[in-house]
Amino acid sequence: MDLPTKARKFPLRLILALALLALLFAAGWYGTRAKPVVVVVTQVEPGTVEATVANTRAGTVKACRRARLAPQSGGQIAHLLVHEGERVKAGQVLLELWNEDLSAQEKLSRQQLNSAQAGIQQACTVAAQFERDAERTRELKARGFVSDARLDQAVSDAKARRAACDAARTDAGQARERIAVARAGMDRTQLRAPFDGIVAEVTGELGEFTTPSPPGIPTPPAIDLIDDSCLYVSAPIDEVDAPHVQVGMLARITLDAMPGRHFGGKVRRIAPYVLDLEKQARTVEVEVQFDDPAATKALLVGYSADVEIVYTTHPNVVRIPTAALLEGDKVLVLRPGDERLEERQVRTGLSNWEYSEITGGLKAGEQIVTSLDRAGVKAGVRVAVEQAGSKPNGHGK
Repeated sequence: MDLPTKARKFPLRLILALALLALLFAAGWYGTRAKPVVVVVTQVEPGTVEATVANTRAGTVKACRRARLAPQSGGQIAHLLVHEGERVKAGQVLLELWNEDLSAQEKLSRQQLNSAQAGIQQACTVAAQFERDAERTRELKARGFVSDARLDQAVSDAKARRAACDAARTDAGQARERIAVARAGMDRTQLRAPFDGIVAEVTGELGEFTTPSPPGIPTPPAIDLIDDSCLYVSAPIDEVDAPHVQVGMLARITLDAMPGRHFGGKVRRIAPYVLDLEKQARTVEVEVQFDDPAATKALLVGYSADVEIVYTTHPNVVRIPTAALLEGDKVLVLRPGDERLEERQVRTGLSNWEYSEITGGLKAGEQIVTSLDRAGVKAGVRVAVEQAGSKPNGHGK
């Protein structure tokens, strides 16, 4: 009776031991299995993709008008009428050199003009009197009261007096020209604003001497005047990209001094030649003008800037972040259900540094990995999603 009971207990103990071993094996496998790779994914959605051209080196914010002014002639600064940062009007005198000698010449010329005008009045009055006398003499000669010699004398005197009147008028004209010469000399000692603007820099102080730049020898301007009511960005683009750009194309401007802010603009000029500078790539200079002058009030001339010129746009297409593309136009797709990654070949269309158009291989709603730089991210691995990418929007620049 004892043997059958022991025989029945043996299989039960065996089953319990096997179950315990299975649990230990499962626990060991669970503890040693590879942990899922944490990835960031985004959902494929339709949007706009633009083909753009960007500058190869930093561009510069410039004023549409900027004048580095200096007097036409050298001399000592007698009056400095503006300061740096001051706004001036067109025609306003900014600086005046010592010109007392020219001022004295102008005063002398004006006195000479007054004298000449008085001489005109005297000479012409006398001439008119002699002409009347000659006319009376002619009438007397017709009646036989005076001789031919007397008439000839009267006519000659009248002509001489008229010539003296004309000479006096000529003297007055010369006096006016001398005044104009003196005035021109005075103007050469005055520096006037050619347009409304702001004084960026003043070189020189009262009593110092200033001279215009000799040919081939650049010297600092006496006054640097900027018209900051109109600004644009001058930036170089690669010669390979230049054929895509045309005047009037839309552009976006970003400034290092104002991160996160974009300014609208349009291409206003494309240089008609390629810059061939030693040790630098060949580039074409492009000028992009700001669309809204009011938005540039806080900008300073000389800011570094980048431009992005849009030359082709594909709206409402399936797109993905360009950073999600692997070499050979492949992507890692998150398989629903088992949370594993699948490598998939896609066909791409229009592309830029932010977004790429997908023409085949993906459809809207699928999720792809964007954190390709993380260790262990490859096809077949089990993953855990760190955060789901929100629906992309915006211009997709």
